[in-house]
Amino acid sequence: MQRDAAPAAEGGLRNFLLMWFGQVISLIGSGLTAFAVGVWVYEKTGNVTLFTLIALSGAVPAILLSPIAGVLVDRFDRRTMLIASDSGAALSSLVLLVLFASDSLALWHIYVLVAMNAAFNTLQFPAFASSITLLIPKRHFGRASGMMQFGFSGAQVLAPLIAGALIVRIPIPGIIGIDLATFAIAVVMLLFVHIPNPAKRPGERPGLWRQAAYGWRYIHQRPGLLSLLLYFSMLNFAVPMAMVLATPLVLSFATPVQLGVVLATGSAGMVTGSVVMTAWGGPKRKILGILGFAPVAALGMVLAGARPTMATVAAGFFVLFFVGPLINGSSQAIWQSKVEPAVQGRVFATRRMMAQFTAPLAYLLAGPLAEHVFVPLLEPGGALAATAVGTAVGVGPGRGIGLLLITLGIVFAAATLGAAAYPRMRNLETAIPDAVPDSVPEAPADEAPEAPPDETPEPAAG
Repeated sequence: MQRDAAPAAEGGLRNFLLMWFGQVISLIGSGLTAFAVGVWVYEKTGNVTLFTLIALSGAVPAILLSPIAGVLVDRFDRRTMLIASDSGAALSSLVLLVLFASDSLALWHIYVLVAMNAAFNTLQFPAFASSITLLIPKRHFGRASGMMQFGFSGAQVLAPLIAGALIVRIPIPGIIGIDLATFAIAVVMLLFVHIPNPAKRPGERPGLWRQAAYGWRYIHQRPGLLSLLLYFSMLNFAVPMAMVLATPLVLSFATPVQLGVVLATGSAGMVTGSVVMTAWGGPKRKILGILGFAPVAALGMVLAGARPTMATVAAGFFVLFFVGPLINGSSQAIWQSKVEPAVQGRVFATRRMMAQFTAPLAYLLAGPLAEHVFVPLLEPGGALAATAVGTAVGVGPGRGIGLLLITLGIVFAAATLGAAAYPRMRNLETAIPDAVPDSVPEAPADEAPEAPPDETPEPAAG
């Protein structure tokens, strides 16, 4: 198979940094609005279910629309898609601001606008990730992925802190106004960025739905990438469940203030891991960055659930979130190296959809599993209370949740051992040829190399 040109254009690092900075500022602004809207909904309703529906309203469109977003990213200029993503999300914030200012906001408006915002944001990940491939040399993919993780985790840490300080000083419309200003900064940064377009595939059929399905076909024909995707689907079941269990676990023996300390410790771990990945770039064999650090994440889950003390729980979540950017950054570098730039929009969108569809399932199952299965086992007189498990983990409030976390860690470790024993995944970096050269001069649009038709892509060994 002839490969598309993937230029690391002159000034690519500068363009990447401008793009990255604008998107991080925008993420912080979106986090401010999300925090303020969440506070408004909970204060108005006092209903946890209505509050959690906000997250569901954002998750469902992101999953369902990802394949279409991938087609658009591959079909049109990627800078234009990033601008469209930011502008569309800004429009939803503007409507929200008008509704707030006119005192006509209803709960259903929140759900619709969150879904609208998520729909536009589905363009952001495939457009941003596939643009990195075209801007910087392959040897720096790991560091760039670390910077992506750093920006995301930094926004997660800063947005609630800033919003919490602002919300007692300025009204919610003022916070939304700041969000709109951050969108403007992101768009202005993009106006100064040049993202070269990859070579197109002249033989591909124009049908939207056929092209939307192409991302899955591409992955399915490369068993190594498919196994990596399925492995991350499992990870994205275990980790979100552990995250949602953190609050009831800590509150079973500590105060809300101490809960804040634990969550801040986990966020600090994520930021630290992102900095390490940015500076280091990960191991030369990126698969070792996944299979080597995943058992450490499993150990973090086990540690968090082992004993009802602040020290063990905080240490466990710090470890879990510290290795997250190392694992995700290594995975991102593999995908960027092995997938042709011309189809990265579709492949990355499909990858995101398939890897994350298990997270909503984890949120739905976490409560019933904890309350109806694991908690009764370690209540006084429970089936495991008088056993070695009860002696090791403890009996009483929160111990069933701790046991569930330990179980998730054991399943996580077992899945990693299984993945390491599977040759197609363990050897995928050598079995699948790189689709991105180390450094290629930028090709003019009228001299772009021809690529074979999209109908029968050559399967690569996984």
